[in-house]
Amino acid sequence: MTVAVWAPLLLPFLAVLPARRLAEALPPRAAAWTLAATAAVLAGGTLCSLGLLTAAGLLRLPPVAALGHLSPRWLAAGTPGTPAAAALPAALALAVLAALALRTARHHRRDLDAARSAVDAATGSDAGAGSETAATRATTGATVRTTGPHDRHPDTRPSRASMRRARTPWTQRARRRLTTPPATELTVLPDERADAFALPGRPRRPGRPAEPGRIVVTTGMLRALDARERAALLAHERTHLTARHHLFLALAAHAATAHPALRALRAPLGYHLERWADEAAAARVGDRAVTARAVGRAALAAGRSPRPGRPRHAPAAHGGPVPRRVAALLHPRPAGSAAARRIAAAALAGCLALTAATSLDATTDLHHSVESAQRQPPVR
Repeated sequence: MTVAVWAPLLLPFLAVLPARRLAEALPPRAAAWTLAATAAVLAGGTLCSLGLLTAAGLLRLPPVAALGHLSPRWLAAGTPGTPAAAALPAALALAVLAALALRTARHHRRDLDAARSAVDAATGSDAGAGSETAATRATTGATVRTTGPHDRHPDTRPSRASMRRARTPWTQRARRRLTTPPATELTVLPDERADAFALPGRPRRPGRPAEPGRIVVTTGMLRALDARERAALLAHERTHLTARHHLFLALAAHAATAHPALRALRAPLGYHLERWADEAAAARVGDRAVTARAVGRAALAAGRSPRPGRPRHAPAAHGGPVPRRVAALLHPRPAGSAAARRIAAAALAGCLALTAATSLDATTDLHHSVESAQRQPPVR
């Protein structure tokens, strides 16, 4: 394994700046996808490099080399760019990153579970009660409007006949889950404090029904907006759910734990996700000024009476740099210099391609070194 293993650890420092510059020149949806893909590729390269460094060091240990019938001397000669002393720090770094990833996932899950429990308690409903009608929820202080696919004709066939669904290839199930917009419902909380956010749903699990995503809005927020502004607000939050923006935010959070340079992508990604939802809401209501007014008035209403307990990982229309978002809706900026955009795109593409190429080269080199060491007599 050559010095290529070190490149993915350094390239994130170079790729963050062109990624942010390119995102500023792209439409919000393309910008969000660009930043998310950049974070995923760079974080993957970082983990690959740390794993290769750890593996190269472990294979040089005499007990491990004896188990694989390897020659440690040939391994050391075949991997000149990876000193054995780097294996311990790499292994420790992988352990720390794994612990941080588990902590991030646990906090994310606890945050959303607490929000679901709080919403259910406020509306007097049980978890997963997406099948209730609007009339039923109205008696508990909430109004529900469900959109998306519904199973009006449940499967009543014998269990043996129903097993056909279990034989569906996992690729088809994954494709269907990604391409089918998730079901959403509107939940109104009887609270005079203004708040609105998109609460992601949960897939079906054994012993637990699927829960649709919910647009949670308080009566205080509804009173702060007029009819057209409410339509823009709901369209904004619905875009967060149907486009699965919570997954973008979770990806950015995990990538930031993998490499410190990737923390600089979290704020721009959050901004472009909000801009994505802003543009979708403006297209839905047909008036950019109404959407801008809805965003501004929602932020002012939420700021006057902050509502504690709102999930930190749930997108909201009044989140992020609101003045900048309002200005972008009212006065869209021109595309900018095409030359600067091409330079940023070329620099980012070069960093990502180099990350993938060096990771593949280091992996292949280690594999060849192990094969060569297996053909040599072990040193006794």
